[in-house]
Amino acid sequence: MAEVKVVSMNSGDDECSYANNSKVQNTLVMKSLAYVEETLMDLATSGFPECLKLVDLGCASGPNTLLVVTEMVKIVGKICQKKNFAVPEIELFLNDLPDNDFNTTFQMVPQIFSELENGEGIKYGNFFVFGVPGSFYRRLFPSKSMHLVHSSCSLHWLSQVPEKLGNNKGNIYISKTSPPGVSEAYAEQYRTDFSKFLRLRSEEVVPGGRMVLTLAARSISDPTSKEFCCKWELLAKALQDMSDEGLVQNEDIDSFNLPFYTPCAEEVKDIVQYEGSFSLDRFESHELVWKDNENIFTKSVRAVMEPMLANHFGTKSFMDKLFQRYEMHVADHLSEEKIKSFYILISLTRKFV
Repeated sequence: MAEVKVVSMNSGDDECSYANNSKVQNTLVMKSLAYVEETLMDLATSGFPECLKLVDLGCASGPNTLLVVTEMVKIVGKICQKKNFAVPEIELFLNDLPDNDFNTTFQMVPQIFSELENGEGIKYGNFFVFGVPGSFYRRLFPSKSMHLVHSSCSLHWLSQVPEKLGNNKGNIYISKTSPPGVSEAYAEQYRTDFSKFLRLRSEEVVPGGRMVLTLAARSISDPTSKEFCCKWELLAKALQDMSDEGLVQNEDIDSFNLPFYTPCAEEVKDIVQYEGSFSLDRFESHELVWKDNENIFTKSVRAVMEPMLANHFGTKSFMDKLFQRYEMHVADHLSEEKIKSFYILISLTRKFV
């Protein structure tokens, strides 16, 4: 099965864009910055290298992207001021798939440069921003070149839909009604992909270098738990509504499965330990709860999912109708129970081997 080509977010800055519907991701980025600061302080025990190389993998587009790298620059400046270290030059690498809306992001860079240059009285060194299009399931950087790798809400995306998925009729992801082999196929694909991600980064990160990763996950071992699958079951219901109205064929629904997986904590720890290139330094979890406001929830899902759905099912008019039905199903669900999202935040160090 071919590598997934359409997992970019909605581009631009209209009401359905990722840039305007990524508040959850913003919350998680802000939580990860405490890890980033701690990590940069560890890296600066006796000063920073002359050129510090930092990367954000799966950067997407919009304000969250530049929030990460801007805060990295600020943290380095504050550490140097506090410890009287020489201020390093900084190379900031923004990575995502080639279809990502890099244009919108880079149009914001001059403003960020200006804000830093006229900021808080802290001296910042020269910093340079680069776009790096490509899958993080491939090599992206020269050997032993990166000092800190950050990634938030990206590693649940798989390199492909599992090949051994079999018949998942009526579903677009793991569900209570999926055959047992479906969850096993997803888990196997995740083990393969996350292990490969760690191995590739181990080749690119300097010994003693660090990674800070925020992973979409689940809090229990059962991958079919309703609280973690309901948002996709509701989307499958919306697609079935479209089929009942003759707007899409059942075969098209049956041939569509989402290329992502949310692991439990034990899976993440086991893969890191088995792959062996990194030591796991810190590990914590966060739960976000959607209690109401089906419109905001629907827009956040649409901002992430629309390009992939449109690639498989068709036009914008179809998407408008689909997400109108999705919003109704979400509203019905929220009237009875909450929708939960679970995330894992980890910090890792490249071993000296």
